[in-house]
Amino acid sequence: MSAYFIPIQTAFIAFILLGFVLVIPWLIYSYRKYGFLSLWASIVAYSFMYYMLSALFLVLLPLPESRNTCAYQSADTVYYSLIPFSFVTDTLKDGAIVLSNPATYMQIFKQSAFWQAAFNFLLLLPFGVYLRYFWQDKRYWKKAFGFGFALSLFYEITQVTGIYGIYNCPYRIFDVDDLMLNSTGALAGYWIGPIILALFPSKKTLLAKKAKIESSRLVPPLSQLLAVWVDYFLIQAVWLVTIGLFSSNDVMELVYTTVGFLVVYFVLPLLWGGQTVGTRLLRFRLAGPQGEVPSWKALLKRAFALYLPWGVSTFIGILSRVEIEMDSALYPIHVWMTVVLFACMAIMVAVLCLHVVLVLLKKGERTFYFDAAADIVPSKK
Repeated sequence: MSAYFIPIQTAFIAFILLGFVLVIPWLIYSYRKYGFLSLWASIVAYSFMYYMLSALFLVLLPLPESRNTCAYQSADTVYYSLIPFSFVTDTLKDGAIVLSNPATYMQIFKQSAFWQAAFNFLLLLPFGVYLRYFWQDKRYWKKAFGFGFALSLFYEITQVTGIYGIYNCPYRIFDVDDLMLNSTGALAGYWIGPIILALFPSKKTLLAKKAKIESSRLVPPLSQLLAVWVDYFLIQAVWLVTIGLFSSNDVMELVYTTVGFLVVYFVLPLLWGGQTVGTRLLRFRLAGPQGEVPSWKALLKRAFALYLPWGVSTFIGILSRVEIEMDSALYPIHVWMTVVLFACMAIMVAVLCLHVVLVLLKKGERTFYFDAAADIVPSKK
């Protein structure tokens, strides 16, 4: 069984890494599509990603220890099997199963050829279930079969080419039975999909909730936070690909990021009628109390309110890295100042976290401190 557990464990590790990288793009996509973060849609998307990784690794792993796989094979090795239903003859060939004697039928479960065929049938069965969830129509069964065949063909070509030339000889064969069983499994999954999906919220439920949210003027608080994060990520990304590649000077980064906050959170919404890069991606804008475009004073207040926690924490970090000799008269002052500053930062972080939780619980009926301080209301209209 380790032949199956190792690929699944490897897929889990890859899934954690890939899921962490894709969490922000997924949140943006989810909000743009549904207008809210759907837990069920997230479960479907992430489970589909994990399933596809697991299926791929089950097909490819374990990898050979050397790229020179030809050295471990004889010159007359055949890398393909084009005879259909070979798994049937392989299952029956040792004579343990006699078709005329039903008492021997249980021996089929002791045949490795049977379990190999069953594995290939089950490999793409979940793929068919996922396709049924995405398409929601039984009329597309031919398309599901075609997609299952195409995915299986991709696996078989990947194997027979030695992962497209990484290995100089294939380490697994191209088997027409695998194509048939994989494709049939995907089709079976598509047909039984409604039975499984009946246990979970339907796609129609998500679309109905989307229509309800779209009719509301309120912007979900998590969407607001995500927009702020996207804008901050833009500032940091620009720093990293410009000066950050060549310098690690804390003071220079402080000045650069300060300018970035001013540009992204003040200048851009001033020019774009209350929108930043993040709010554009999440499809809402910043508005005044009456729905008007915010004044420059309001936008400046909001930018400063957003900058303040970052600026304070960065300034404290710079001070904490200042080194003073222990025999210096300033050393005790430096120690006490550092302790006090870190205590202040801990209190600030705790207050901000509590504030975020309270706003999230209000589900958009209460604004974040940076919008409240500037008398700005996030609006979809």
